[in-house]
Amino acid sequence: MKPRVLQLFTSGVNCDRELRFAFESAGATVTEMHVSELIQNPEAIQNCDVFAIPGGFTYGDDLGAGRVLALEVERYLADALHALHERGGSIFGVCNGFQVLVKAGLLPQVEGVKVSLTWNASHRFECRWSRLMVEGPMGHILPVGSILPAVTAHAEGQIVLAEGSKDVQRLADAGVIALRYCDIDGTPSETWPDCPSGSRGGIAGLISTSGRILGLMPHPERNLSASHLPDRGRGAWGDGSEGIAFFRGLLAPYLAGVPS
Repeated sequence: MKPRVLQLFTSGVNCDRELRFAFESAGATVTEMHVSELIQNPEAIQNCDVFAIPGGFTYGDDLGAGRVLALEVERYLADALHALHERGGSIFGVCNGFQVLVKAGLLPQVEGVKVSLTWNASHRFECRWSRLMVEGPMGHILPVGSILPAVTAHAEGQIVLAEGSKDVQRLADAGVIALRYCDIDGTPSETWPDCPSGSRGGIAGLISTSGRILGLMPHPERNLSASHLPDRGRGAWGDGSEGIAFFRGLLAPYLAGVPS
């Protein structure tokens, strides 16, 4: 049986087709459900291996990016998602989906550290290619120290921490920093343009200590072949295999017995 992905849909989601294609290309079957249907039938979450929240601008981000959907997830779906996680399932959010996971309290789950996301340091929407350095806690998905090229497309992607660099260290010590923005040489950066958001510590993604709740701001689902890259795979942005490798790594625990 192929890995089963349940993908949430609601008003303002606009990256669902790309994410579905990425998961299917990596070997999964994907089912989509509207959040209102899930609220009425949260037990449906137990029929999947991975629960995914795509990017977009849910409910227009009128109360802040991902805030309204996060309230729905926290109030109506949290128990079902915790049950999925406890039995070995995974939860994944990209861009707006990552904002939802943070604001719903599913990431980073480190006591004493307050994390939020706000407007990019440039005070504008950033749409550009970014390089993401794979940190140790995400080594079961991609090789540690490798670079994942992905598309940044957000306005409120800056990770802010109540105690700044002290909290960056706390997150690192807790093993929940999944990805950092970096330059072409792989040196982590928190300055524009290598870090388009200005996030503290150059953090681009967070992961739970279990390794099964993961969220990131840039879009790996927009990099599935060399033809997607800005240099068409000539080397400066990888060879186009990194995105599909990311999704295969995410699905790996559920791919047993599935032909490659």
